[in-house]
Amino acid sequence: MKKQTIIVTGASSGIGKEVARHFLDNGDNVVINSSTAHKLEQVYRELGAGPNLAWVAGNVSDKRTGEKLVTAALERFGSVDVLVNNAGIFETKPFLQVDEAYLDRFLNTNLKGTYFTTQAVIPQMMKQHDGVVINIGTPLVNHALGGVPITAQMASKGAIHALTIQLAAEFGKENIRVNTIAPGTIRTPMHGADADKGAGLHLLNRIGEVEDIAQMVYTVAKSNFISGAIINVDGGMAAGHNLN
Repeated sequence: MKKQTIIVTGASSGIGKEVARHFLDNGDNVVINSSTAHKLEQVYRELGAGPNLAWVAGNVSDKRTGEKLVTAALERFGSVDVLVNNAGIFETKPFLQVDEAYLDRFLNTNLKGTYFTTQAVIPQMMKQHDGVVINIGTPLVNHALGGVPITAQMASKGAIHALTIQLAAEFGKENIRVNTIAPGTIRTPMHGADADKGAGLHLLNRIGEVEDIAQMVYTVAKSNFISGAIINVDGGMAAGHNLN
């Protein structure tokens, strides 16, 4: 399996950091990104600061960040083979309390970040006639929870699911594969110390670990025949609930 160059956004913690680690451990080149430079530099050192790793700080809602990521990947490693659009935010707020500024936060980071970072990598992937884009969505787009007020989050994530399918259609003939991985509740800093309280949302009656997502991201990245797919890695959340 050839060495590839992977760009991972939102890589300063949680899923993104583990995805970067997984690709590095398997011999690939990785460019990590986060909006917080000091945290990203810490992760760069934690992951070994080796010759296969580079870092670029910047907010993905600014389309120039995607352009910088592509430039760094090409200058250091000579290609852009896989983009993992992991950067995202999650909060709860009742629908009637959501104002324009609050909604814009989710649209800017989750949707625009995914949209414009992908827009930055596609031209290089077209030159290569090869590439993989992996977005991070959620099964909750199609499996709503009445007791969890997340309309702003779901509006942005639902758009990512739709974007995934349309990009797969538009660029399939260029041998560019676009997919979304939709995690259930995963043990990350985003979910905090109470993450295990969400175990019953999953048929397996437990939450997932970052390694579960990293393994699937790696599998999809290395596949030549998966495109336009929304892949739930959610312990059965989308299928039902484990109610004791």
